[in-house]
Amino acid sequence: MSTIIVGTPVTAGLGELFTTHGLSKKALVLFDENTRKLYGNELLKTLTHQGFQLKELVVPAREASKSFSAAYRLYGSMIEADVDRSWNLLAVGGGVVGDLGGFIAASYYRGIPVIQLPTTLLAMTDSSIGGKVAINHPLGKNLIGFFHLPELVLIDPSYLTTLPEREIYSGMSEVVKYGFIADEAFLSFLDLHFNDITGLQEPWLTEAVKKSAYIKDDVVKRDFREENGVRATLNFGHTFAHGLEKLAVYRHLRHGEAVTIGMVCALFLSHSLGYLDSKSLERGLAILKKFRFPKGVLKRRFLDIESKLLLGNMFSDKKKLDKKLRFVLLKSLGEAFLLEEDVNDKPVLQAIDDARTLFSGKSVH
Repeated sequence: MSTIIVGTPVTAGLGELFTTHGLSKKALVLFDENTRKLYGNELLKTLTHQGFQLKELVVPAREASKSFSAAYRLYGSMIEADVDRSWNLLAVGGGVVGDLGGFIAASYYRGIPVIQLPTTLLAMTDSSIGGKVAINHPLGKNLIGFFHLPELVLIDPSYLTTLPEREIYSGMSEVVKYGFIADEAFLSFLDLHFNDITGLQEPWLTEAVKKSAYIKDDVVKRDFREENGVRATLNFGHTFAHGLEKLAVYRHLRHGEAVTIGMVCALFLSHSLGYLDSKSLERGLAILKKFRFPKGVLKRRFLDIESKLLLGNMFSDKKKLDKKLRFVLLKSLGEAFLLEEDVNDKPVLQAIDDARTLFSGKSVH
C-alpha cells in the first residue's frame, strides 16, 4: 500500500525518500496553473538541488482538465521528451491534478509510479489516497479510469493557507464523512473543533488531516477493488452528490458542497428506512448545518431543483449496479454499510425533500 507522510515542510529530504522507496530521480511534475504559480518555483528548485531530472507539465485549473484531450496532449509532451518507464510522475494539486496525473501514470507505458502531493483539504484527506484515478466523460464523472496506488502521498497542511474559504469547507465535507462512516469519537472531535479546523488552527487541523488520511487508507487496505462492500462506504452521500454535480455541469458546485448536501439526504434516508435512530439523525444534521455555502449556490444548485430531476440524474452515477442505485447508509454514527437491496423512489425523493426543508431553515416533519 501507499506510504503516507504528513509534515511541514513535506518536501524536505525527498531525494533520499525516493531512493528508499525504489523510485528514480527522474520525475514528471504535473501542476495546474494555480499550483504552478503558488508552489512551482520553490518545489522545482528544491527537487533540482536534490539531484532530480525534471520535466514540467501544466494544465488549466478546472474540472475540464480531467479529459481525454488533456491526457492526449500530455502524452505527446512526454513522448517528445523521451520519457520512458524509468520515470515517475509527481502530481501537485487538488483532485483534478491528482486524478489526471494518476490516470496518465497508470496508462503511460502501461504504468509508471505516481506520487501524490495534494494541495487542497479534499485531496489531502480523500482523492490522493487509495489509488482510484480517472477522467470524466460528458455523460458522467470519473467513469474512465484505473486502480493505481501512489507510491507516496506527501501531505503538508501548511499548503492550505493559500486556499479560499469555499475550498476549505468543500474539503471539510470529506473529513466529516470519515467520522460518520468509521469513527464516532472522531466525529465528536470534529463537532467540537469544527471552527478551529476550518479556521486552519493547529494542532486541530493536522490532527483532522492525519486521522482522515489514515481512516481512508485503512478502508482501502481492507477492500482495494471494492469487492466486499467495505470501500463502498467511503461513498456515503456520494450517490446524491454525483447527481447534483451532473446537474451543475461539474462546474458550478464543488464536489464537497455536493457531498455535504448528499450526506444530509443519506442521513434522512438512513432514518426513514429504519436504520438510524432519531437522536443520531439530529446529532448528524447539527454537524452538517455548520457548513457554509457561497451566496446563491445552495439555492440555485439544490433548493430550486426538483427532487425527481435530481433522482433521474443520480442514475448516471458509476456506483449504480444493474441500473439500480446503491446507497451507503448508517446503522449508527460511526458505522456505515452498503445497502444491497433496491430502494424504491418514494423514500429517496422524501429524503431529498427533507434535506431541502432543512437547508431552507424550516423544521422537518
